[in-house]
Amino acid sequence: MTTGDTKTEQSTAALPDAPTNPVQALLEAPLSLRERKKLKTRQTVRREAYRLFSEQGYENTTVEQIAAAAEISPSTFFRYFATKDDLVLTDEYDPAMIAALLDRPADEPFLRSCRETLIGLIRDLLQHERQELLTRMRLITEVPALRAGLFRAGNSTHELYLSVLTRRAGLEEPTYDMLVTAAAIGAATTEAVLQWAAGDGREDLAELVDRTFALLESGFAGV
Repeated sequence: MTTGDTKTEQSTAALPDAPTNPVQALLEAPLSLRERKKLKTRQTVRREAYRLFSEQGYENTTVEQIAAAAEISPSTFFRYFATKDDLVLTDEYDPAMIAALLDRPADEPFLRSCRETLIGLIRDLLQHERQELLTRMRLITEVPALRAGLFRAGNSTHELYLSVLTRRAGLEEPTYDMLVTAAAIGAATTEAVLQWAAGDGREDLAELVDRTFALLESGFAGV
């Protein structure tokens, strides 16, 4: 083995392992090392919280218990999540969704861009993070405060679509047509995911979302 080969091996070995989960890779791609560490802490806290929610119920689980399970202090918990509700209602997917949508052809119909992007992400989520997604959406369907919080300003999915529509058009403020389009897509896709969770995940979520977009694209013909 030559010296050059040895140096190459050492250099390769020094590189951090790339995520094997494509969803994780997508989330980590634009982040600095510091931001990746914060992301992984948030994910650890969520995993421990969902485990505790499953074991003892949402209402019976305290922030202190979640923090202890994640091996952080309660004050650190609140640096990552404003409230226990926000732990469930927020996620890290929005920046990746926005980037993927903005990467679609500029002249592609927006519904088509959303359909292709969202279904691709959902298929990866179902393959690698299905149980966590199902647990999260079950909580939102079953806990009244979470269901109400889903439609609170800042959590509503339509804001993501509205942001992309506005940026694609190069505008500072959305038009009325954009407002209606984003509201329709956000409400329809949210309903699809809630329907999936209410059915205990028995349906194929990707097919359900695909059917939802087909309905939107048809202009609700026949409804």
